[in-house]
Amino acid sequence: MKEVQETAEKIRTMEIRGAGRIAKAAAEAIRNYAAELEAASIEEFAARIREVSDYLISTRPTAVSLPNAVKLSSRYSSNNVEEARQEIINNANLFIERADKALGRIGKIGAGRVQDGDIIMTHCNSHAALSIITTAFEEGKNISVIATESRPRRQGLLTAKHLNGSGIPTTLIVDSAVRYYMKDVNKVIVGADAIAANGALVNKIGTSQLALAAHEARKSFMVAAETFKFSPSTILGIPIEIEERSVEEVVDPSVLAELPNLQVKNPAFDFTPAEYIDMIVTDIGIIPPAMAYIVIKEHLGWEFEEI
Repeated sequence: MKEVQETAEKIRTMEIRGAGRIAKAAAEAIRNYAAELEAASIEEFAARIREVSDYLISTRPTAVSLPNAVKLSSRYSSNNVEEARQEIINNANLFIERADKALGRIGKIGAGRVQDGDIIMTHCNSHAALSIITTAFEEGKNISVIATESRPRRQGLLTAKHLNGSGIPTTLIVDSAVRYYMKDVNKVIVGADAIAANGALVNKIGTSQLALAAHEARKSFMVAAETFKFSPSTILGIPIEIEERSVEEVVDPSVLAELPNLQVKNPAFDFTPAEYIDMIVTDIGIIPPAMAYIVIKEHLGWEFEEI
């Protein structure tokens, strides 16, 4: 249980960040917990696995990859403890293996839509989006990137460092300069924390302003997302909860103490309507937002009673 608690805390505090990395960490935690769990009966085993699963899922309410990873990894059908344990270990290993391969596939597929000479704008620090950009560069395409700072956590600096390490010319801009620089951009590529059944995107706060500016400027807006980032619960009309993080990420507590009438909001994510998204690049191919429902039903394989 100690490893599970440590993983949960790292996810909650964003030491482990990014929907894909969160999913893999959760799958590993479930796998390792199941491997060492001592249970006298299948009922006890089931209760303990359910408790740990709920605990992990509660750490970040918006990142759909987290419950998807936990539920896909913790599935089992046997009434025998040892067989159930092995099922969970195998499921978790399979999830992790597919997650690792997904980034490579997204990079290869998405790079086909990047043209020589493109200037690409990206937001936050998405491994899936970066996979497309770096793959296109490695294919010999002469590209450059405009990366947003992505406050308040400034994840854009991580993106800039990654791109710099790959030798890709990069410009870091403040978030409020997105519309100003959109005229210089050929396409926008962002990641995803969740995709709803109607194709709407949930991603780092500020993503919707990139989409709006791109739409106004008639620039292509691409989303890079593994299939495990699609949200099954939205089929039933259950909304994706937007995480509200600590105000201390925005304003120092000592400053707040001097401003009793000030209220600070710090949503971690926002919604981008499907009509602003030109394509979603997934590990199963490029799809329009309208195909999100099919991905959920056919590739996540969830039945309604499991949601």
